[in-house]
Amino acid sequence: MNIFQVYQILSNHFGKQEWWPTTTTNPKFEIVIGAILTQQTSWRNVEKAIRNLKSRGLLLARRLSSIELSELETLIKPSGFYKVKARRLKNFLRFLFINYDGDLEKLLRQPTRRLRQELLSINGIGKETADSIILYAAEKPIFVVDAYTFRMCERLGITDSKNYDTVQKLFQDELPKDKNLFKEFHALIVELGKNYCKKKPKCEECPLNSECEKRLGP
Repeated sequence: MNIFQVYQILSNHFGKQEWWPTTTTNPKFEIVIGAILTQQTSWRNVEKAIRNLKSRGLLLARRLSSIELSELETLIKPSGFYKVKARRLKNFLRFLFINYDGDLEKLLRQPTRRLRQELLSINGIGKETADSIILYAAEKPIFVVDAYTFRMCERLGITDSKNYDTVQKLFQDELPKDKNLFKEFHALIVELGKNYCKKKPKCEECPLNSECEKRLGP
């Protein structure tokens, strides 16, 4: 079974996902904030933090950059690791204002390769976070790899590599270069990981059961 067949099976099972969920009139900035806050936590916790920022009218770059670090820490506390994440948000905002005068759209218009290099140069932004920003905020076709992707690939026998670039290249080489397909597939893999392909998997119920090399039971 190839990678595109995995996508088709998951799409048929879970239906359309239409990620990334946003709640404001400034969705691209909200996506960037969410991508940084979602590191090492669940989206449910990120939503609480984003609601706190939204209630204070802080989902705008200039307003968020102007508040004290301690206040930002308090507002994003539900997301976990809030002291680290507050510094990461400040790092991003500092970069945005120094290099783009706070203009997120100008940053996101950069060619994919340059945009990725610039995002990765910001302390606290790694490959998964950078690629989430590129795919969902800049809407450029790049495949986001996460822990669920590594787990699924290893169990299905696609690859046991834990190298981000290797797994990303595998998906991008085998799939049409389509941002909407990449968005949907990433979201579907997250649903698979949350519902079936857990650390302790629910193999009997999994839509990929018949193709899985590591399935438990018959």
